Amino acid sequence: MSTPLLRPRPRHGSPSVARFLSPSLLLLSAVLFSACGEDAPPGSDPAKPAAFTATQVSTAQSLAAMPGFADQSGGGIFATAKGAAVRLRLDGSQAALAPHPRNTAPVGAVRATFRLGPHSALVETDSGLFLADQGWLIEPLWQEVLGTGIVATAQTADGAAWIAHPTGLFQIQGGVLASLKLSGQPLTGITTMTAAPAEDGLPGLWFAREGKLNVVVASAPGVYQVRGSDAPLAGGETVQALAGLSAGTGTPGEVWVLTSTRLLRRNTEGWSTVALPSRPEQLLGAGRYLWARAGDRLYTYDADAKVWGVAEGLPSGSVTLLASDESGCAWVRVGEQALAISQTPAPRVTGMHQGMLVVEEGLVIQAHLPPGRTPKSVHFQLEDQEVEAAGPAYSFGGLEADGETLKAVSFTRLAPGGHTLGVVSRFEDGTEARRQLPFTYQPLTTTPSYARDIRPIHEARCAKCHTTSPGRPLNTYELWKSNAPLINAAVRDLRMPADGPLDPQGIALIQRWVSSGAQP
Repeated sequence: MSTPLLRPRPRHGSPSVARFLSPSLLLLSAVLFSACGEDAPPGSDPAKPAAFTATQVSTAQSLAAMPGFADQSGGGIFATAKGAAVRLRLDGSQAALAPHPRNTAPVGAVRATFRLGPHSALVETDSGLFLADQGWLIEPLWQEVLGTGIVATAQTADGAAWIAHPTGLFQIQGGVLASLKLSGQPLTGITTMTAAPAEDGLPGLWFAREGKLNVVVASAPGVYQVRGSDAPLAGGETVQALAGLSAGTGTPGEVWVLTSTRLLRRNTEGWSTVALPSRPEQLLGAGRYLWARAGDRLYTYDADAKVWGVAEGLPSGSVTLLASDESGCAWVRVGEQALAISQTPAPRVTGMHQGMLVVEEGLVIQAHLPPGRTPKSVHFQLEDQEVEAAGPAYSFGGLEADGETLKAVSFTRLAPGGHTLGVVSRFEDGTEARRQLPFTYQPLTTTPSYARDIRPIHEARCAKCHTTSPGRPLNTYELWKSNAPLINAAVRDLRMPADGPLDPQGIALIQRWVSSGAQP
């Protein structure tokens, strides 16, 4: 479902106003502040992180020390020590992952795996690029344009996926792979990249180039600025790694910068230096959690609780961070062992992902518990309501079978805007393990039709694969209606289209169409 590479061009009659604008260096003063005081609670001072015995899930697979992808619902996609792509479940067991039968090239040996969305990854091998989704490794139509050698990927708040490559910076938006250019030249030389708000709060894409820090922001739909950063870098200090934390409910995201000399953080209070017991060598961020490796020590930061921790009880051996997810879990390689570790046995969730746009009633949210400690009870929390789950699956919102009674937790009680769903495991010893999922509720206000709203999406993004082949035929209203639940789940979870997710408006339109009865 992709189209050939498109390179944005300057607007006609305005040669000085390019679609991708030149950098403008922002000369703002940096704000540096010290760590917490002497009476701070344990873990609130990064110089004194609270020790925790790590919850560990091991896998029989021997994983290579190269980047992987962690799915926030548990498991992930990694490279084995023998160079094969492997998909792991929450309990460390191996799940199905096979080359799609319509691929034209063998998968080959895996070099690295990168995140493209909540449930999809981009696997780079010595024979090309493959999208890993729903147990398949699928060749993207644009892989020959891009080629191997990917440096980093990120997904910004507008739903666009970004790929840093030796040949430039590329964006996948609406199924189109486009090259972002600066003064007509590709942005080569990028060494690290992450998504986080810019200094002025706009959704941003941060990247390091020639050791310096820059941020891309959208000044208008399809028009981007490449800015210099006001990061307080000293002379000779260079950027080595970046990590972004996403927004929580009422809390904006933030960017973390590992330089050649220290660890920097920027949130709404400005820039600060974070003094861990030793300078990190690796940095990963996902959701509201940060992981940092310094030697064989692993530090984690919970941005909502504002607490630092240091993992204890790990096997001996050299440590490598492979991937992290929004639940606060990190996949690591310790010596020859591969482990998923976290501070607590936090429940995972399917049916909703972090940052999801919700427009429909009657979602089914399923809690998945990691192996190990069995909780006394599992509870769902929304606003001021808490409901104990009778089983692993919980119907979240909508009406009971009588058509009149509100379910115990219902979206119909919510105001439009940002909210957080909590899933809490409670144990016999009084401890808890918590999973928080910020989401945006946008209730159904209009009734879309297939002819007016859905058919244009099909023709623009779906027809190439879903007319006769290779995907399931969806070229008529009747086929869309009969497959509506499957289509809704696929676009909502950002699994389809296969060449990249729809923009938020397209996702909302399909959700509204299905929720309102799939009108013709």
